[in-house]
Amino acid sequence: MTDATAFWTVARVTGRLLRETLPQPGAGEVQVRTLVSGISRGTEAIVFAGRVPPSQHAAMRAPHMAGAFPFPVKYGYAAVGETPDGARVFALHPHQDRFVLPAASCVPVPDAVPTPRAVLAANMETALNIVWDTAPLPGERIAVIGAGVVGLLTAALFARIPAARVTVIDIEPARAGLAAHFGCGFALPEHAPDGQEAVVHASGSEAGLRLALSLAAFEARIVEASWFADCAPSLPLGEGFHPRRLRLISSQVGSIAPAMRGRRTHRERLALALDLLADSAFDALLEPPTAFADLPEAMPRLLRGGLCHVVTYRSEACSA
Repeated sequence: MTDATAFWTVARVTGRLLRETLPQPGAGEVQVRTLVSGISRGTEAIVFAGRVPPSQHAAMRAPHMAGAFPFPVKYGYAAVGETPDGARVFALHPHQDRFVLPAASCVPVPDAVPTPRAVLAANMETALNIVWDTAPLPGERIAVIGAGVVGLLTAALFARIPAARVTVIDIEPARAGLAAHFGCGFALPEHAPDGQEAVVHASGSEAGLRLALSLAAFEARIVEASWFADCAPSLPLGEGFHPRRLRLISSQVGSIAPAMRGRRTHRERLALALDLLADSAFDALLEPPTAFADLPEAMPRLLRGGLCHVVTYRSEACSA
């Protein structure tokens, strides 16, 4: 038997490191020693604050979480670790220094992807699913509202489409440099271009979703990639919504987008997300690391804003 330490949310905005005993790996299982994990701010902030609606408790369960909503719960889904044979793997596992999983739940990290960057795989998988849901065309005008990690990853994928004109829209002028870094334009909400043929909303705010509706061109697709948890945004679905024949589409990573459903498994989608992270441009989305031992004290601050925060479990992981 092996001891392990995991981060648990034990009350509203309160985390602790708790010990547990791991079983020996059975047939088809593997023990993983964690190198780094990533904090997915949007969802983890909702969980940390106890804001998961009771109606969504089952739907919001992460693949390998423990406990139950609202508390206590062990949550997270971006762990990169090492198997006993030295292979690096990504797993949708909470923040924990060691864990045992079925080998099929551990996806190999490509040699071209450094360990810290690999924590972006879960968010890249979400971005990939958003792109599949959007079904963009060459030459389209595309807006992405919200320059968080998921929004910027999505915009970066859109920017690879021939002749696409991609604009990232955010309330923070400082995000303009990141948009340019990924080959996209940038605008503050008050200067956002209208006539957009596809709009992705990833800001998690009612104002952002209202802006998405206002920017959409005739018969445009508006893909809602945010999750409002226990909030109920009010939308202006009168005025031009019907005359412009707008389509409002929900995108959620728990199900593969219809365009690729039956063609890719969840594991294949995650493996593709890891392959896409071979581009060093994505290092711009990583913040300096926090030691796992400091996570209970640091988590409230880390969830207030920023990009992808990396949690490190041993010093050499930061340069692996």
